[in-house]
Amino acid sequence: MSSATANSSISIPLAGEPARRTLLLQALVAGALGVGISLYFWIDSRYPALLKKLHSGKGIQVKGALSFDALMPVTPAMTLMTRIGHTTVNWMWTNRIGMTFGICFGAAMLTLLATLPRIRMKTAAGNTLLGAIGGMPLGVCANCVAPIGRSLFVAGASTNTVLAAMISSPMLNVVVMAMAFALFPWPIAFVRLAVPLILIGLVPLIAGKGEAVVAGCAVPADAGWLHPVTFTLKSYLQNLGRLSLVTVPLMIVAALLGAAAVELLPASSIPVTVSIGGIVLVALIGTFLPVPMGFDVATAFFLMARGVPTPYVVTLLCTLGAYSIYSVLILGRTISWRTAATLFGAVMLLGVSVGVGTALVQHSL
Repeated sequence: MSSATANSSISIPLAGEPARRTLLLQALVAGALGVGISLYFWIDSRYPALLKKLHSGKGIQVKGALSFDALMPVTPAMTLMTRIGHTTVNWMWTNRIGMTFGICFGAAMLTLLATLPRIRMKTAAGNTLLGAIGGMPLGVCANCVAPIGRSLFVAGASTNTVLAAMISSPMLNVVVMAMAFALFPWPIAFVRLAVPLILIGLVPLIAGKGEAVVAGCAVPADAGWLHPVTFTLKSYLQNLGRLSLVTVPLMIVAALLGAAAVELLPASSIPVTVSIGGIVLVALIGTFLPVPMGFDVATAFFLMARGVPTPYVVTLLCTLGAYSIYSVLILGRTISWRTAATLFGAVMLLGVSVGVGTALVQHSL
């Protein structure tokens, strides 16, 4: 059962032209909010940052264990708790813009979709494709897309649509894929492309037959323009508050868990010899860690340049950006813990598969 709740099913009095005009106005205001938030984020922040990383090529830099930026220093001389605390702060600093967008845009989508009939395809494959196409341009990591996924589900989107969007946003973004093809040999880059496509193909199996919880939408009786506009803005702020109350505390929990994991098992602890146990451990850690957009490609490239065995590099490349403990927490609270755990297992299993496959091709097992 889902832990996400909504006030009621959609109940829109369609009789009468004034009601239809009012509903259209509400949808236009909510849509304008979503478009404005998206354009500001994409143009002012996300795509300039991603293109800068792409143009950096092999000179791309990573300053933190879980982040591109390091607001606070982390040194081996510090105590474990200090390192975890600083790494947590650095992660939150790096993700501040993306997470703000995820929450603000998610609230806008929840407000907009509550004014529209449920957008559903007739088949699970169609709903999955809808989510995959919609998620690709979002430009947010596996963490920042989680609030958007929650909003889509609560607004009535299919579970298949939600999961596909959450996979395609971090894994099939065109700039991140261009980074992978620029930094890695083509066979490895094609594996990185194949993994999210396989994951999306598995979405109908992962999603099962769960139904979304549909958000309610009231239509103000006033047929003028001022009341519907203010009503929609008020609804947006209410959705923003509710979404923040759920997602921000879990973000802090995920940051602490991720920081603890990466400080206890740093990249330097990856074995120099290839083993199935080592590949499984790398896949587990890669699926667990919450990292920002493109961090998976940059980290895997650094490890490859430092001589880390290729099977471990490929495993990390295909798991590190695909999912995270934060996504697990959000999906568990929103859809079901079974769905969250199943997706975690699918990402990890694919990571193990490509790692073992690479080792067999190289005869290193």
